[in-house]
Amino acid sequence: MGMGGGNRGGGRTTMSEINVTPMVDVMLVLLIIFMVTAPLIQQGVKVNLPETKAAPVEATEKKVVLSIDAGKKVYIGDAEVAMEELETKLAANAKVQADKEVFLHADRDVPYGVVVEVMAAAQRAGINNVGMITDPSTGSKTSNAASTSKKPKEAKR
Repeated sequence: MGMGGGNRGGGRTTMSEINVTPMVDVMLVLLIIFMVTAPLIQQGVKVNLPETKAAPVEATEKKVVLSIDAGKKVYIGDAEVAMEELETKLAANAKVQADKEVFLHADRDVPYGVVVEVMAAAQRAGINNVGMITDPSTGSKTSNAASTSKKPKEAKR
């Protein structure tokens, strides 16, 4: 009879705001899917890389050289080092710690995994820059005995 509270429509009002919660949920799921699949897409492409002739980098001072021979023995300069001791020897070497740089000279027949282990040990020892020492390509393959008699050129990557 006259005591109504002012709501005549039965308590239903129209909502003028958009609910964005479902949109945010969908976007987060899509973001996770792309984050998981993006690295897989990059590894699946096979590319034939071109052969290049890089100009040698001239070293003005003596640098520390890590060598790996065909027998998978690791050397710092001329001293043989066990793979287990490599990280501690590099961390204790004052020249290496001052420069934060070494050059890696690996035999052609050394498996890639051994080279990666040496590079990982150098990184754990705090070395930021690892340069690769290569022989300049002459267009024809030479034997290991002939290629070791040449002075290696330093190429930094």
